[in-house]
Amino acid sequence: MQTADLYRWFASYEARRKSPCFEAWATGVAEDPEVLAMIDALPPRQRQPNLLFAAARFVGVEPGPFEEFRTAVVERWDEVSDITALRRTQTNEVGRCATLLPALATIPGPISLIEVGASAGLCLYPDRLAYRYGTGPILAPDTEDEPLLLDCDVDGPVPVPDALPEVVWRAGIDLNPLDVRDPDDVRWLETLVWPEQQHRLARLRAAVEIARADPPNLVAGDLVAALPQLVASASEGSTVVVFHSAVLNYVTPEVRSEFIALVDALGCRWLSNEGPGVIEFSTATLPPSPDPTTGLFTVALDGTPLAYADPHGSSLHWFDHRHGPPPDESGRQR
Repeated sequence: MQTADLYRWFASYEARRKSPCFEAWATGVAEDPEVLAMIDALPPRQRQPNLLFAAARFVGVEPGPFEEFRTAVVERWDEVSDITALRRTQTNEVGRCATLLPALATIPGPISLIEVGASAGLCLYPDRLAYRYGTGPILAPDTEDEPLLLDCDVDGPVPVPDALPEVVWRAGIDLNPLDVRDPDDVRWLETLVWPEQQHRLARLRAAVEIARADPPNLVAGDLVAALPQLVASASEGSTVVVFHSAVLNYVTPEVRSEFIALVDALGCRWLSNEGPGVIEFSTATLPPSPDPTTGLFTVALDGTPLAYADPHGSSLHWFDHRHGPPPDESGRQR
């Protein structure tokens, strides 16, 4: 995809109706030859809209009209480009736990949880959050403190669990893990939250506090090379679940295939949450998207697609069984 098309796609399918600021910035970039030429001089990994916009905000560019953004970015381009080289798009959206939980709760426990592309590991605590699906009751952990509540709109026969999964061990892999105890790493996470979405910012800060109380075990490494050792370290007698959200789109198709084969060879359960077309599913098991104007993620368990999900976890559109078999309930234990 050409850079201009990448930014048009981001404006139309990701930022539309969610961030007027980012929609305007991406649309403006797509039509600006000078800014496009500056972006095209960067390595491909650094051209992503989310990364560029976060880098600009990290160095002090304020949300506002495209003209103001353009002026500031051109003036501070060296600073912005340096940040894109140092940082990665590591949106640690804890709201995704709400769209993953119904599938995760079908897996026999106790569970050892491994996240690839874990960022700061904020999604490694699904058992310490509270959930409300639609107008249903709140599902919450037994704790004296008021837990972070995730609200999720639902459509279809979502198997809302009666209890939270028992997670006995958790770890993550990332090329560049972020430390919740490092102020700059936390500020980077906050910068990745889109300007108008203050509810996500508040949610992020609450999730950071959960992780600070019990910092996750995060390993710096490649998702293929680092996975076997973590699986071997998982709790004895547990079901090992490997999961990821918006990660496989950043690796080549060959690495995706290698990773999927490795998870199967290691005997793990595999929970995925990726954007359109990242994982190939049979058209017989994947119904039409309820909203083709947005880039809904597909939640799948062991390669079987189960639902469409909002990328930030605000909604879940569960498939009925006519679109594929229910999840495999045969537990794979370590």
